[in-house]
Amino acid sequence: MKQITPIFKREFLGYFRTPVAYVFLVAFLLISVGLAFSRFGGFFKAGIASLDAYFGFYPWIFLFIVPAAGMRLWSEEKKTGTAELLFTLPVTTLEAVIGKFLAGWAFLALAIALSFPMTITIGYLGSPDWGVVATSYLGAILMAGGFLSVCSLTSAFTKNQVISFVISLAICTVLVFLGYSGFTAFLEGFLPVGVADAISNFSFVTHFNPMVRGIVDPKDVVFFLSLMGFTLFLNVVALER
Repeated sequence: MKQITPIFKREFLGYFRTPVAYVFLVAFLLISVGLAFSRFGGFFKAGIASLDAYFGFYPWIFLFIVPAAGMRLWSEEKKTGTAELLFTLPVTTLEAVIGKFLAGWAFLALAIALSFPMTITIGYLGSPDWGVVATSYLGAILMAGGFLSVCSLTSAFTKNQVISFVISLAICTVLVFLGYSGFTAFLEGFLPVGVADAISNFSFVTHFNPMVRGIVDPKDVVFFLSLMGFTLFLNVVALER
């Protein structure tokens, strides 16, 4: 696993060699903050020092932002032919997958961390529960990793970044909608209640929302980590074949 660090550095620094990374970061912050302060978010109408209105939009923002960031992970390597060059080096497929994934995850975590002015804002306006704020950030980072692991897998199947984006968007849309009561009620129309509830447990929203409320249930953490582990395993299999 000694080659993970060089790959991580190569990929993470690679994000900042073009203006795209800076545009991405600015766009993410403007969209997330703008939605929180809009009439849909109702940040000020809530009347409490909380980031619920801010993090509530994260699943929907990630639905488009993360596939845009992750579509290049392997598609670009395959299109330019650098994937073959990468695997001629003394590096295993597993090391390459983990290194590239961690670099993308760190980039997304940086984007989330740059929203710290929001925490300063609520601290100035009132007395927030900082424990809830911390768990909200933890949930956001874990959810970003879950989204990205799916995008990394789809990126390994095609040389076309647009196709990778569309497939990732489709899969992640399902994983978001599964957590909403309306979708669960729809499933209960033709499936047993227990089966519908089990399916809803595969949603990002189901495991993210408790953290926004300050509840860190081990099963929620395990869900995101297991999803990342499983999809990265499939990522390795896909590349080796």
